[in-house]
Amino acid sequence: MPTMKLSLLETPCLILDEAKLERNVARMRGHLDKLGMRLRLHVKTAKSIDVARRVLRSPDDPITVSTLKEAEYFFSHGLRDILYAVGLTPNKLDHVTQLRSRGAQLSVILDNIEAARSVAAHARTAKDRIPVLIEIDCDGHRSGIVPGDPLLLAVGRTLAESGCELRGVMTHAGASYNQDTVEGIRAMAVRERDAVVHSANALRAAGLPCQVVSVGSTPTASYAEDLTGVTDVRAGVFVFFDLVMAGLNVCAVDDIAASVLASVVGHQRDKGWIIVDAGWMAMSRDRGTAKQKIDQGYGMVCDARGKLYPDLIMADANQEHGILALRPGARVTLPDLPIGTLVRILPNHACATGAQHSAYQVVRGESDEIRATWPRISGW
Repeated sequence: MPTMKLSLLETPCLILDEAKLERNVARMRGHLDKLGMRLRLHVKTAKSIDVARRVLRSPDDPITVSTLKEAEYFFSHGLRDILYAVGLTPNKLDHVTQLRSRGAQLSVILDNIEAARSVAAHARTAKDRIPVLIEIDCDGHRSGIVPGDPLLLAVGRTLAESGCELRGVMTHAGASYNQDTVEGIRAMAVRERDAVVHSANALRAAGLPCQVVSVGSTPTASYAEDLTGVTDVRAGVFVFFDLVMAGLNVCAVDDIAASVLASVVGHQRDKGWIIVDAGWMAMSRDRGTAKQKIDQGYGMVCDARGKLYPDLIMADANQEHGILALRPGARVTLPDLPIGTLVRILPNHACATGAQHSAYQVVRGESDEIRATWPRISGW
């Protein structure tokens, strides 16, 4: 495409630093390689085949999706080994079997007898041995069967005796996002591993198959030290990272690859405000850092090349307006940013901010040249 500069873009728009992306991927790949672990990339963060191709080593690599639309999209680009990692409901079963009939190696998850019976009945009718993983609750964060609950074997038998393929177990250590220390994340990684390995062993002891033992979250994937008994790791936010991850010491702020480009449109000098044309519609309403030691508002503010302004955050947001201000207690002066000045705002949650945009404008390092435009999908 013709050379384009950041200054020619209409704002707000989503910027992706390809150099940081590559560095983040190499870091995670290197860590998992040392542990002997296969990465099952969670594509819900990027929702882009261009990003996925810079993470995956082969079209045969497995991926995780959070929507069947993602499954359709990535399958259309040649990726076949797909885990749909959201509890399954009957109104999605026709879509699952339709994808599988076209060659997708699509597997699903569930954590209750009702869903198991529904999948089993559909599998018999469709003559499709739908592969199923049972979700395990390792931390009380969300869904899943608690290790040791007799429900695990009941669900396993319902699946195995019905014509479905009981493929294994999986879990997600969502509580890792609530830890205060790296030691807490490491302990959560052990807890995550132990929960699925214990559950896998319980299924096997009962004579039930359990080929896959899957764990996944970017914090635990980053700090796990021993994944004996696990077969694959699902993670996705690591490709971009974000301020929540930085607040957990999973990455540095300088590792954050995605940002929102915005323009200064006004000032309220008596209030110490700089107004930009990126509000919560561009950044999302995610305020994940508000629960952390340092509240970053709606995001930290950089100049157009990605250099941070000290203590400048998006302190508040309306639909299309962002309010930049110094964080409380700051000992610096508000930067002088004339009307039209471009800034880049680092997001709290890369997945949520990305979901507000239809494409990435790709740059490399401090260059203001747009190297490519990578489309991304949204919706269900």
